[in-house]
Amino acid sequence: MRERVEADRGLLKKIQLRIPGYAGYRRREDIRAADNLLRIQIFEKMKGFRAELERAREDAGRASTAISLSNIGNVMFEVEGIEARVRHGEQGYSGFSPAIRIEEEALDRLYEYDYAMIEGLDRAAQGLPAIRTAIEANDKAAFEKAVKALRADLKAFDDAFKQRIAIISGTAVR
Repeated sequence: MRERVEADRGLLKKIQLRIPGYAGYRRREDIRAADNLLRIQIFEKMKGFRAELERAREDAGRASTAISLSNIGNVMFEVEGIEARVRHGEQGYSGFSPAIRIEEEALDRLYEYDYAMIEGLDRAAQGLPAIRTAIEANDKAAFEKAVKALRADLKAFDDAFKQRIAIISGTAVR
């Protein structure tokens, strides 16, 4: 993502990189732009995940009397909260005189958390077929087990995001 932003620099941005005192700002602005693009992509992926979860809940409502819709409804509520935090949380860098200033090396470390977030979301998405199978079989125990696993994967995603925010805000406990 960052390489793409750097490759797309126009002539003005390339000139800015040559100006003493301004070059660091330009690089951090490019990092911020890459960070924003990454968050948009993660947010869009989460919206797709939530839509799949909504379809599963609708199917459960139509097909199964044994399965509690409140379990999946609670998961959807959690997903919506995580979506909002991802889309509107602290960014990696925010201009000339930000309240929270992150240096480039620290920004690079944030990508580790971004990767952990994406992995957690991918694992959660891989759990959706187990939920669908349990719904189709009207298997309450399998459904609850699948929802529990889904919640654990979402927690891993959310924990990585919270740790990322702690690094950005300087409140991480070391």
